[in-house]
Amino acid sequence: MKYETIDELMDKAYQAEGKTFGELDNTGRIKKIKSKGTLGHIIEESFFGYSVNSIAEPDFVELGVELKVTPIKKNKNGTLSSKERLVLNIIDYMKEFELTFETSSFYTKANKMLIMLYQYEKEQSLGDYRILKVFLNEFSEEDLAVIQRDWEIIVTKIKNGEAHLISEADTMYLSACTKGANKDSVRKQPFSPLKAKQRAFALKASYMTGIIRKQLTPDHLESLSTHQELKEKTLEQILQERFKPHYGKRIDQLCREVGIPYNSRNKSMVPHIMTKLLGVKKNNLSDIEEFAKANITFKTVSLEPNGSLREHMSFKNIDFKTFLHEDWEESELYELFAGQKFLFLVFRYTEEHQPKVKRIPYFEGIKLWNMPQKTIEEELYGLWNEIGDVLRYGVKLTIIGSKTYNNLPGPKFNNLCHVRPKAKDSKDKVKLPDGQYITKQCYWLDKQYVLSILDK
Repeated sequence: MKYETIDELMDKAYQAEGKTFGELDNTGRIKKIKSKGTLGHIIEESFFGYSVNSIAEPDFVELGVELKVTPIKKNKNGTLSSKERLVLNIIDYMKEFELTFETSSFYTKANKMLIMLYQYEKEQSLGDYRILKVFLNEFSEEDLAVIQRDWEIIVTKIKNGEAHLISEADTMYLSACTKGANKDSVRKQPFSPLKAKQRAFALKASYMTGIIRKQLTPDHLESLSTHQELKEKTLEQILQERFKPHYGKRIDQLCREVGIPYNSRNKSMVPHIMTKLLGVKKNNLSDIEEFAKANITFKTVSLEPNGSLREHMSFKNIDFKTFLHEDWEESELYELFAGQKFLFLVFRYTEEHQPKVKRIPYFEGIKLWNMPQKTIEEELYGLWNEIGDVLRYGVKLTIIGSKTYNNLPGPKFNNLCHVRPKAKDSKDKVKLPDGQYITKQCYWLDKQYVLSILDK
């Protein structure tokens, strides 16, 4: 069926709101499918009445509108977020570099999207999933400026013969995610004899969460920058400009300037200060629209007077329940670094460390960073693989005096990343796959590797 106008198409689409896939299905397909990936096919065939296809053009060609059916989930704190990235089209490395952004396969496909949101429930049958919201998405000028720069970053890597080094964390909103049956799904690239993983353009889950919250909840995120700023500068340049006047100031001085009580034990103090320095009303960096959409999280780095670090950098605790059941590219560790950017907030002490003596650091600078794909596929994969081997054979726990040691990969493993405890105390333990209990373990980046990031 053809739709003459976008209004006519949307009038039809709105009729799906509040209905389940079982109610929308008139072909009986819902009883046969086992994957949520084919839920979109029910909407295409049963509801809109056109055949499933994989053409490069938008689904409703005459209107230039692409149809996307995508899940959302309710978080433990009651907020809603996108369950996954929104995958668009496979990237043809041999052709994409010849196009402009306006003629690119991404923009042609996704300039206008009819998005249908349904709520994912783990224990619910596919036929009971319900369409919550239908809307026509057209990118704002601010978002489009960022997305165009993302596309240019991806295409520049193709032109440089580095399609095999593309990483999702290279970009802010638009990513190039791996798309294939397995790691052997590769394609030719034009300027290198090396084959690159098959990838597709996708809107990051974090970006989709920002879109979803604007549609479904009244608490909008606060934007940091204007369209003109995002067109002329990168986000890191904008951040540097906002923060630079405050470099060299002690953190208690910054507290006084922004009207926040200084309390070294208050973990929310630093992000609260930073949002005030950026000139936004929100109290957390994660509430800034550009940070939320680009999946940027912050990490505080405290340098010693000589520029060294006393400690390695911790991330999240290992989930031993799921570790051995995850494939590498769907693993918790891969997602932690492949799909996320980090804003390092760098502070420096002027006094040498002394036990039990409080020191107040100075704000020295920032660094926006993501782990290179080559590092992810080599050293980070090596850590994940080693952890898996140790867990499969059984962790060896050795008690020496009052301390318990294990054979998980430690600080000397590969000079990049390792595993070590991060717990409230020695009684704060988790169960291993072999039934033993171990003090909670965490992923850490080696302090020398962190320093090398800051040096660059």
